[in-house]
Amino acid sequence: MSRAAWFAGTFAALAAGGAGYVAGHGNGPAPAPAARVQATGPVIYYRDPDGNPAYSAAPRATADGRAFRPVQASEDVNFDTVDGDEAPPPATAAARPVLYYRNPMGLPDTSPVPKKDAMGMEYIPVHAGEDEDGSTVTLSPGKIQRTGVRTEAVARRMVARPVRVPGTIALDERRVTVVATRSDAYVDRVEPVTTGERVRKGQPLVHVYSPEINAAAAQLIANPGFDGARRRLQNLNVSAEVIAEIERTRAVPMAITWSSPRDGVVLQRNAIEGMKAGAGDTLFRIGDIATMWVLADVPERDLAAVRVGQPATVRLRSAPGRAIAGRVAVIYPQVNPETRATRVRIELPNPDGTLLPDMYADVEIATGDATPVVAVPDDAILDTGERPLVLLDRGEGRFAPTQVTVGLRGGGYTEIRDGLSVGDRVVTGANFLIDAESNLKAALRSLAVPKDGRQAANAGARP
Repeated sequence: MSRAAWFAGTFAALAAGGAGYVAGHGNGPAPAPAARVQATGPVIYYRDPDGNPAYSAAPRATADGRAFRPVQASEDVNFDTVDGDEAPPPATAAARPVLYYRNPMGLPDTSPVPKKDAMGMEYIPVHAGEDEDGSTVTLSPGKIQRTGVRTEAVARRMVARPVRVPGTIALDERRVTVVATRSDAYVDRVEPVTTGERVRKGQPLVHVYSPEINAAAAQLIANPGFDGARRRLQNLNVSAEVIAEIERTRAVPMAITWSSPRDGVVLQRNAIEGMKAGAGDTLFRIGDIATMWVLADVPERDLAAVRVGQPATVRLRSAPGRAIAGRVAVIYPQVNPETRATRVRIELPNPDGTLLPDMYADVEIATGDATPVVAVPDDAILDTGERPLVLLDRGEGRFAPTQVTVGLRGGGYTEIRDGLSVGDRVVTGANFLIDAESNLKAALRSLAVPKDGRQAANAGARP
């Protein structure tokens, strides 16, 4: 089946099948009915006897007891009627020349002269100016009311689409410290500190005996003015407090005390009394949890909308109902080849210590720019597969498809980067039906007879 035939059949079926629609739309009563030709066909719906925009699929009455008027099939089939059963004003039609005549049932069939179809229905004249660019559609007020056409003005709005991904709590890599000696040593005594306990900066953790440290301490006592001995102790990571104590007592201690370098939590304890620790061996591992990271994997399809500095909301699965506000700090510079996702880091304050490493969290990143952009409702966009379109309301029942360039989507709206201006009105309801009529008109125009009066060669050709 050709494209023109498909659109024609679709639109004709939609028009005839609109009988069951009960209109609640419109901008006022329909025009007063003019004299009608003899109606034929079955009753397809019932309408208000006063011409008000009220319809019913079954017989009904008004509030004052008057019956709704039945509308037969022949009264509603013409797309060019004013309200389903009234002919267009004759003066308007007479003032414009007839370009061609099209099939009354919407089939891709045209004629250069008046004619009737197999059922005896007159072909519909297409006048000059009815479709300025070959695609403009003109609908009567009654047709607009019955089909539920809705329009909305183009305006500037903030377009944001939250990205929701799972995340994991992790330690801040910059706040993790290892307690170790820089020379071979023996663990003399370990303070009663275990993994998971909180410690303070300067709190004693372990006491070690190191021959190399004791030799440097003896040299400092023997040569108090020799700066090289002091520097050697500093290079061995002996604290300033211990060095000062050696100089004050002028005695070499049997064991040197190693203290916590920061406030935090004991993440790892490897020190055991009596063990020998080599230079660089980890005795304790301390992590500061005052600030924590949330690592979230953002799918590649959403990555373009995520920016450093965007606000993010983190909800812990261990604390339902609690939301913690943060911001995107880092977007990692690689994509996981297996998951096709990129890691994003969010930094969160943790003053009460409720955030613990490896907790699960739900992350919501508020994407989009804070600056309002030209946007239309998502329902206004017609995706043809090749280019996005909107139907522009030109007033007086005229609608024209307009190509646009779209941007971000979110919150029910789509950014329009080109093709529309603030204040334009676009169709947001029943636009698929108007688009079908627009394609039908374009198809019929392409099939219209040439100026020499001969029928187009291939009436059913694809437009």
